[in-house]
Amino acid sequence: MFSLGAFLYVAVESAIYVWMPTLFDGYHGPGEWVAVYSISIFFLLRAGGRFLGGWMLTKLSWSTVLTISSGAILTCFVASIAGGVQWAVYALPLSGLFMSVIYPTVNSKGISCVPKSEHGAAAGVILFYTCLSAVLAPLAIGAVSDAMGGPIYGFELATGFAAFLFIGMLLNQFFDPTTATLGRADETQYRPSTAD
Repeated sequence: MFSLGAFLYVAVESAIYVWMPTLFDGYHGPGEWVAVYSISIFFLLRAGGRFLGGWMLTKLSWSTVLTISSGAILTCFVASIAGGVQWAVYALPLSGLFMSVIYPTVNSKGISCVPKSEHGAAAGVILFYTCLSAVLAPLAIGAVSDAMGGPIYGFELATGFAAFLFIGMLLNQFFDPTTATLGRADETQYRPSTAD
């Protein structure tokens, strides 16, 4: 479950830093300066999102934070498709504000679901799916863009990835499959020892 979440997250993120400049290539409009600096704005907002995400995690459950954040990312991608490049210039960089909290939370919760002795193995599995997505997703987005005749079609695929990410986070929140596992880990793995 956590590996799939990491896979989908990286698919969405890589669409931004690999293909967003291609989408904005040749754009001339009121947001032209945003298009020029879109990658920098994205990463700046993603850095700022660390503080927003950290604050949200102090106020809400981790599953709620991931649902809200993935929903906001999906909204940014849907707005980009609905409004074309004119909206995408603003909406896609804005998605960075909501991205930074997802991967660290998915990674840490996934690792925490296994005994301490298996943390390295769990981290390795999640990292494998992260790397797999970083290779396959940009290739798929590029292939769709080439086949259909423009990068906006590749971003439709990326919007599909964002939709699956949101649905997964929504299901995780409502079915809450890891509470018992994480609770047991808190009791058996992380409770301070009471040595005399």
